[in-house]
Amino acid sequence: MDLQQHTNSAPTFRRHAASMGADVLGIDLAHSLTTDAAALMLGALATYGALRFPAQTITPAELKAFAAHFGSLEINVAGAYQEPGHPEVMILSNMVDGGKPVGLSDAGQDWHTDMSYSAEIAFANVLYGLVIPHRDGVALGSTEFADMQSAYDDLSDAVKVKLDTATATHDFNKFWEAMRSRPGSTRAPLSPEQRGKKPPVSQKMVLRHPITGRRILYANPGYTMHIDGWDRAESDAMLEFLFAHQLAPKYRFTHRWTVGDVLIWDDLSTLHNAIPDYLPHEHRLIKRCQVMADRVFDAGFAAAARFDFVEV
Repeated sequence: MDLQQHTNSAPTFRRHAASMGADVLGIDLAHSLTTDAAALMLGALATYGALRFPAQTITPAELKAFAAHFGSLEINVAGAYQEPGHPEVMILSNMVDGGKPVGLSDAGQDWHTDMSYSAEIAFANVLYGLVIPHRDGVALGSTEFADMQSAYDDLSDAVKVKLDTATATHDFNKFWEAMRSRPGSTRAPLSPEQRGKKPPVSQKMVLRHPITGRRILYANPGYTMHIDGWDRAESDAMLEFLFAHQLAPKYRFTHRWTVGDVLIWDDLSTLHNAIPDYLPHEHRLIKRCQVMADRVFDAGFAAAARFDFVEV
């Protein structure tokens, strides 16, 4: 199907063969979504976990406008690699211009859930692929996802009982330091001011999705430190089990990027991982908006989601 021939028709959805993810056809994100279209995208996002809008040509302002349909936009605590005039748009890239990095080169390169380290958590992430590296005709720099609703469903009743009232501490610095420890990293340590803005926080280990109503396993290897109030050895053993369980192949889906892709995913119900399988001369340029969960837990906002998808 040629997307450009269908920009004025009702959107259709092409479900991926995996357990999650879908392409959205017939939407031009250079134009603002109608109220009905935004409600349909909200329901689809909760249903599929990740949505790809192929062959888009949009500006940073239009990327922001699309992302803002789903909640307020975060300005990253690192305060760097921001689109000029649009601090909500962060630049992710291994490219260098005039000896200076164009963007953050190692963003998201391990399994995590965005903003779980924050008292105000994230609902969604929106990425726009402008330059995608290839080798031998194969796209590099894929993004992997794991379905945390299904991962929770498959836990034993005994583990569910233990986790349903438990909380765990999440720390932004855990992931940051893990990235700094990698060979060739140019990340500086977080400053005391940056650490002060994002101190460790406690999060429920099980959330109920505000749109699907399903329970979510809300813990991740990137930021989760320990289960609050548990003996450290017991906490470490449970987290080791959960981190292995939630990454089982049956819960996972890989998105292979194409230039012009806009990808949005549900940060509540998924983990994700950016695969760093490209070299410095194999250029990658992505622009990102982080959508906070300040609206999705509002009953009226969540209730507006539409589910009358047309699949092809």
